Amino acid sequence: GTLIVLKHPYPRQVEEPSIYESVRVHTAMQTGRTESDLVPNAPSLGTKEGYLIKQGKIVKNWKTRWFTLHRNELKYFKDQTATEPIRALDLTECSAVQFDYSQERVNCFCLVFPLRTYYLCAKTGIEADEWIKILRWKLSQIRKQLEERNATLSS
Repeated sequence: GTLIVLKHPYPRQVEEPSIYESVRVHTAMQTGRTESDLVPNAPSLGTKEGYLIKQGKIVKNWKTRWFTLHRNELKYFKDQTATEPIRALDLTECSAVQFDYSQERVNCFCLVFPLRTYYLCAKTGIEADEWIKILRWKLSQIRKQLEERNATLSS
């Protein structure tokens, strides 16, 4: 895709998901850095993190995990303090994200990959909806990039 460097954090016209996540902002005064130091470290649009409950692959028990969504990668960790992820999921391989009503739990959704479907539950319906919206937006961006590449290659 095209690399765009933003001079200001919130330009007037930027394609972004319809939801906004909570974002931690550190100003130059708080960190002692200059404005130019802050720009490369600012979180990109379309990042999200938080606790979700995930169903195990073999033993179908449910465990709370810390999830981070950045670029085309959804990682999950044992907890928020863990530095190494348990697994990193490449969203370019994900075919669908949808609400899931097959589980005995509420606020569940699933991510469909070729070899496995991941079942996740949020604490609230609003939170589940936020995760689904941003993940679907990511998938649409991935598909758009693939279509643009294929159009470029065929011309």
